[in-house]
Amino acid sequence: MTPSHPPVRILLCDDHAVVRAGLLALLGSEPDIEVVGEAGSGEEAVALAARLTPDVVLMDLQLGEGIDGVETTRRIVTGTDNAHVLVLTTFDTDADITRAIEAGATGYLLKAERPEELFAAIRSAAQGRTTLSPPVASRVMARMRKPLPTLTDRERDILGQLSQGLGNRDIARALFISEATVKTHLGRIYDKLGVDTRAGAVSVAKEQRLLS
Repeated sequence: MTPSHPPVRILLCDDHAVVRAGLLALLGSEPDIEVVGEAGSGEEAVALAARLTPDVVLMDLQLGEGIDGVETTRRIVTGTDNAHVLVLTTFDTDADITRAIEAGATGYLLKAERPEELFAAIRSAAQGRTTLSPPVASRVMARMRKPLPTLTDRERDILGQLSQGLGNRDIARALFISEATVKTHLGRIYDKLGVDTRAGAVSVAKEQRLLS
């Protein structure tokens, strides 16, 4: 059956060619969805989005070398008119979800979802409506209900240095403590914020206004 409206134009961004081929075949079964381009890196996706002006960009978060999916999302959202980014990934940590949404992603879907859920999410994203996988939605709600973490003054100091991009050695020198002490405090900070990376800690800290 011929769709009554122009098809939703999709740009795929995933660094695995096999995944892109699978998505291309899957999306090709829907008459109202058209894949207009494929990108294997963040930089390529930004360039193609500017040239092709897709309605929706299906974005993986881990893209190998170069910029990651979050930074790619940020650049596409700020640099391309009317493009909506729908994250499609295997990662569902609080930090990943927070960073993607802050970067401007319209939706966040896990690759384990059924094809019908993906099709529906694409159509929703094209209209600017937010779609979250149920596990992701649950994590977002749990985060909203959870009280803000309490950091010690020293942990705030270290987090502040971390937000400036300093490594452990430079943080230790700036605060006149040992690198081992920095690592110990970082472990506690990660536990309190529910993250496992430096970027995740800074992102959550900014989101929850833990940085002065």
